[in-house]
Amino acid sequence: MAVTFYDLSSDAGLKKLDEYLLSRSYITGYQASKDDLTVYSSVPKKSLDAYVNVSRWYKHIDALLRISGVSGEGSGVTVEGNAPASDVATPPAADSKASAADEEDDDDVDLFGEETEEEKKAAEERSAAAKSSIKKKESGKSSVLLDVKPWDDETDMKKLEEAVRSVEKEGLLWGASKLVPVGYGIKKMTIMMTIVDDLVSVDDLIEDHLTAEPINEYVQSCDIVAFNKI
Repeated sequence: MAVTFYDLSSDAGLKKLDEYLLSRSYITGYQASKDDLTVYSSVPKKSLDAYVNVSRWYKHIDALLRISGVSGEGSGVTVEGNAPASDVATPPAADSKASAADEEDDDDVDLFGEETEEEKKAAEERSAAAKSSIKKKESGKSSVLLDVKPWDDETDMKKLEEAVRSVEKEGLLWGASKLVPVGYGIKKMTIMMTIVDDLVSVDDLIEDHLTAEPINEYVQSCDIVAFNKI
């Protein structure tokens, strides 16, 4: 579903974007995409310190553009000039459901009625997600660029990438990757990842996973190229 943001040059627009990014690493999906670029280009080039989540996301996208670029297609996002009276920066599906319910039977709306079990469960899930996001934000995140080198020119680089991305850990999010010629027909893979500092040690990740069995069938070595706090 497409997402709409309004007036990102204003404090109100940036506040809405900050709330939206509280539990998200990217505008849509689980990797940087053209949706991020659309919003990135609309955010004013000024101090974003007052908007912690926007600042974290902006620095990460900026680093990707300088290092490896952004190739994901995304699912569609719109940035408009002025915000309407209702809340913004939320997927339209939720609004359409609410509108449909209102039109179906306005007389049955009880503004002061008790929450249903479904509403209570949804509220608890939102609260838990927010607490988890705040905890991770307080612990800090880093953007890391890795060089992953194969054994030789006969190494299947597609399987190498699949093997690297198969490593899953709490606090680890793989990003964009690309192949870079080294020489003699050999290519290395550069890959971005975002980590929660308190949950993931890059040294342990390389030693215990990326250069250990069974991934070392494809990976000869792995080096840190860039390490930036976000």
